[in-house]
Amino acid sequence: MALEEYASKRRFSDTPEPPPNLKAGKSGTNYFCVQRHDATRLHYDFRLEMDGVLKSWAIPKGPTLDPGVKHLAAHVEDHPLAYGDFEGNIPAGNYGAGSVMLWDYGTFDLLGGVSGAEQLARGDVKFRLHGQKLQGEFAIVHMKGRGKGNEWLLIKKRDEAAVSGWDVESYAYSALSGRTQEEIARNLPVRKAKRKTAGAADRVWVSDRSAKRTAKAAKEPKASPVKKKRSSTSAA
Repeated sequence: MALEEYASKRRFSDTPEPPPNLKAGKSGTNYFCVQRHDATRLHYDFRLEMDGVLKSWAIPKGPTLDPGVKHLAAHVEDHPLAYGDFEGNIPAGNYGAGSVMLWDYGTFDLLGGVSGAEQLARGDVKFRLHGQKLQGEFAIVHMKGRGKGNEWLLIKKRDEAAVSGWDVESYAYSALSGRTQEEIARNLPVRKAKRKTAGAADRVWVSDRSAKRTAKAAKEPKASPVKKKRSSTSAA
């Protein structure tokens, strides 16, 4: 079962995380997301939609747009597609307890003319991201014969989206709600807004990302996702 490990680690009566559901199938888009997860250690969870699940890697230092930097990415269990919408708090005593921010999301194109399953099997996945913060070509490469066998590297390619010296912590706010990690941990309700207004106590956060993604998928060819540009505003 693709999501058996995911389910075995969680008590869904105690956590707001979505239960496994393979019946949902594919979302209709090549969805990706990055979740900033303040658990035992702060890290970023990078996820790519493949074969009806989110293939997942935990990245201690987070992704980068700097092609001169290669960051370690630990391959972890598959997550259900519904996890791509998750932002909130995993209660103490549960696996991965802590606050989870939807740091970035969007679509991706696989590169190289080979399926995602084949690229995963050979340990070299090439793709182009169309996110709110992450753009351009990347590769995630298996470091075979190293450590526990789950060690990969996330690498930014040199292209028009590359930025030398890019600092992930300069973008430590949610692409979904505009909230900071502290605001999420305190469960403050915030409407999706520009970064300068995020966190205002009188704002109510209402997520419409799923509806917009579904509508967009119906209108656009799957092979030609459109870049979204928005204002600036986890291992589980």
